[in-house]
Amino acid sequence: MKHFGKTVGIYTLGCKVNQYESEALAEAFSAQGFSVQSPSLPCDIYIINTCTVTAESDRKAKQFIRRAIHQNPLAYVLVTGCLSQTQPSAVAAIAGVDFVCGNSEKLSIVQEAIRLTELGKKPEKAKISVDAPDEKGFEPMCIKHFDRTRAYVKIEDGCENHCSYCIIPTARGKVRSKPPQEVIAEVRALCDAGCREVVLTGIETASYGRDLDRYSLADLLEEIDRIPGIGRVRLGSLDPSLMKQDFVDRIARLSSLAHHFHISMQSGSDRILALMKRKYNHKMALEGMERLRRAMPDVQLTTDMIVGFPGETEQDFQDSVSLAQEAGFLMIHVFPYSGRNGTPAATMPGQIAAAEKKRRVALLSDCAARMRREILASMVGHTFEVLFETDEKGFSHGHTAHFIEVHCPSESPLQGKLLPVCITDYNGDACIGRIAPPKDQQGEINHEI
Repeated sequence: MKHFGKTVGIYTLGCKVNQYESEALAEAFSAQGFSVQSPSLPCDIYIINTCTVTAESDRKAKQFIRRAIHQNPLAYVLVTGCLSQTQPSAVAAIAGVDFVCGNSEKLSIVQEAIRLTELGKKPEKAKISVDAPDEKGFEPMCIKHFDRTRAYVKIEDGCENHCSYCIIPTARGKVRSKPPQEVIAEVRALCDAGCREVVLTGIETASYGRDLDRYSLADLLEEIDRIPGIGRVRLGSLDPSLMKQDFVDRIARLSSLAHHFHISMQSGSDRILALMKRKYNHKMALEGMERLRRAMPDVQLTTDMIVGFPGETEQDFQDSVSLAQEAGFLMIHVFPYSGRNGTPAATMPGQIAAAEKKRRVALLSDCAARMRREILASMVGHTFEVLFETDEKGFSHGHTAHFIEVHCPSESPLQGKLLPVCITDYNGDACIGRIAPPKDQQGEINHEI
């Protein structure tokens, strides 16, 4: 192939969808004869797949663009993703950027890189190719490779919730679902290649099927569950309003679905949830989580929470703390509110001072750490199957199906193995365990908590 030997480095920022899309780009470049390597090395071509969910995301994206240019001023620099979609001119204005592409046709970057390579010199001005993010529908992508033991599979793009703090609907457009037969074929191929865990992800995963004819996320999960040899299936972030009785009943019957759900809660205050334009309230969310716990007694829940939203009072904040305690989350990703230009929340009255947001982050994070320690302590003495992902300094690291992190001393690498582990201790972040005897020597593995 004529491009053999040309090196490509891909910087990926942001969500699991971006990670999936970057892997699809890497495979497309490899198919054209390019050599994909770490972007920390000098490369002939750099791809920066950007995020714009917060102001910090914007800053990091621009930092990575400039880092690539500094590493090799003669390299071709192509920028895609959500920041490119929402601020294409600002990205193109960075000296050294050669091409800016949004979210509608990310794979076009490969052909543009070929064009630039054949041109043989950096253009005087960056080319901008940004259409509406949903103009071409769901962009066909498929991956064959995966790192370690897990693969992310993008099943949905776009979001129509229009939460008052979020710029993502502008960056990603309307809901588009990947055709179910394509999802199933991709998952089957990954499993046949040895993938032990598939994470189904999207910009708004709970909306999968909204644009399809009488086909839902539960339908997809049931079909995937029937794939011969399917390992674990995990879901990306979910809206609490999805957890209605029929959905919970259907997914509880699946043998492959991991009993861990990331519930995108954001706040525990009804008043703030209304200002955010979320589709549920404190009571509805807790009822949905309780349905999950009744159907799956061993389920673990994680969440995102925003503190310091405009107008958030101390009582509103305490409502969030209260919900967190009632829900008993395994982990909470706590974010201080970050204003995004172009969103209603950015101009709302009652903007919270940075110092107060920092205080609330610390308080809720402390609450989350206490709950996590209590959950980890409850695991001691139980045995669970652990899928090992990494090995380092005499320890192998992995997760249970319900997303408990486990560290296990091992004389040999365990990466990619699914083994029973008896939990013997815990620290602030993870459980410590030892490999248990085979099933026929220990009885049934304990999946109850």
